Amino acid sequence: MSLVYIIAGEASGDVLGARLMAALRARDAGLRFAGVGGARMAEQGFSSLFPMRELALMGLLEVLPKVFRLKRRIAETVADIAAQRPAVVVTIDSPGFTLRVAPQVKALGIPVVHYVAPQVWAWKPWRARKLPAQVDRILALLPFEVTVLAAAGVAVDFVGHPVLESGADRGDAARFRARHGVADDETLLMVMPGSRRTEVSRLLPIFGETLARLPGARAVVALAGPVDTAVRQGTRAWARPPILVRDVDDKHDAFAACAAGLIKSGTSSLECAVAGLPHVVAYRVNPVTAWMVRRMIQVPFVSLVNLLAERAVVPEFLQEDCTPERLSAALAPLLAGDASQRAGFAEALAKLRAPEGLPSEAAAAVVARYTSTTT
Repeated sequence: MSLVYIIAGEASGDVLGARLMAALRARDAGLRFAGVGGARMAEQGFSSLFPMRELALMGLLEVLPKVFRLKRRIAETVADIAAQRPAVVVTIDSPGFTLRVAPQVKALGIPVVHYVAPQVWAWKPWRARKLPAQVDRILALLPFEVTVLAAAGVAVDFVGHPVLESGADRGDAARFRARHGVADDETLLMVMPGSRRTEVSRLLPIFGETLARLPGARAVVALAGPVDTAVRQGTRAWARPPILVRDVDDKHDAFAACAAGLIKSGTSSLECAVAGLPHVVAYRVNPVTAWMVRRMIQVPFVSLVNLLAERAVVPEFLQEDCTPERLSAALAPLLAGDASQRAGFAEALAKLRAPEGLPSEAAAAVVARYTSTTT
């Protein structure tokens, strides 16, 4: 039986890994899996080499205190791969870890497929030239990434964005309100502070103060595995206790029940777009990290919705603009029923569809080329 080694470093990668495993098993029931992952991959019968939460870091300065531990985990992962000799290694996003593991694996003669292209189109464009030496192939989620990466000599396939098969558009508002005892006329605000500890620690206090300025709205906060405890603790001081949701189906029901969203920058914004939920995007990192990023960034927006639509569909509040005053002012009309963003959502999402089938199936078709039991 062929072994597929998968490495995911955060909650979104864990979801991608689980869907990829299911799609690969549908093609070849004899495949085995090993590597690093979280709860969703564990549901597929996966046992992680070490806890994935150790890799849930973000930012240049935020990583520094953990650098020696990360180096040990990189060495441990490479050693495990060398011992197991999988047919292919699939690294998923988290380039700070995965793209340090990848070239060492490639040097062992084991093919490496990287799932989720590094954002070389946004910043560090020179990094694209290094990718052919790091990985054998990249599975891109965004259509414009193919042109950028191919020009740098990278073997790349556009497989479509997995948010399209997330089920975010199939929520049931009435079910959510009944489950949590929410009156039909109560206004709900979806709050998504992220899946990394550094994101949560910076954003939760700001989000709490924002809610204090919106007394007519009750918060629904999405929990992610690596930061579950941190979010629970960080919301205890809020004037009004939020509704906490962890189950994926419950989160999708919450999308349907909420009037608007206060969302950290990232894939969460695309989830809201799929659900048709008007929202604002907020983000803060260490000031020094922000200064360095601003000197390198190549794009006019950080929200993928805005990048795909090529215009400002969703308001973005970053760094010094990410304040309770500005966030609450932008959310007020959305909570009152302004749904004008939805036309832009449709425009952006139309560009994310896989050439054939579901995104996970398209990704599995590429990975399956490297497994010896699949023709």
